[in-house]
Amino acid sequence: MGLPTRNEASGEDLYQPQADINVTPLVDVMLVLLVIFMVTAPLLAAGVKVELPQAKSAQPLDPKEPVVVTVGKDGKLSLGTEEISADLLVAAIQAKLGEDRTRVVRLRGDKDAAYGDVVAVMDRLASNGITHIAIVTGPMSRERRQESEAAEAKP
Repeated sequence: MGLPTRNEASGEDLYQPQADINVTPLVDVMLVLLVIFMVTAPLLAAGVKVELPQAKSAQPLDPKEPVVVTVGKDGKLSLGTEEISADLLVAAIQAKLGEDRTRVVRLRGDKDAAYGDVVAVMDRLASNGITHIAIVTGPMSRERRQESEAAEAKP
């Protein structure tokens, strides 16, 4: 017994094209794109990764385009996201500052960087007329804050 392909009475086909859109492939493509963006978005974050030391008195800085100098734990210098030699640092900062010598240069030093390396950068900048320098720190964790307050409370 076979299935009829035509309606004998009216002469029309039993199987007509379906007018609905199949969205399953569209959803699959969108999920793949979502995963791609979720994986690549953290890679687009600008900056050199350093672990900042913590301070209780850390304050947010001016929201202008910052001039950021980073001293890595290996002593390498970066201006923004680009690595730079110590000899070219002052000229590059002066070019970024232009005529506005009141803009603050933000100095980020890894907490494991040698203290002398950070001081050497500050000295190099100050001796070349760049005196508005801010040392960038991160917020102190709750545990470290409690330890610090306990140490201050002891006579």
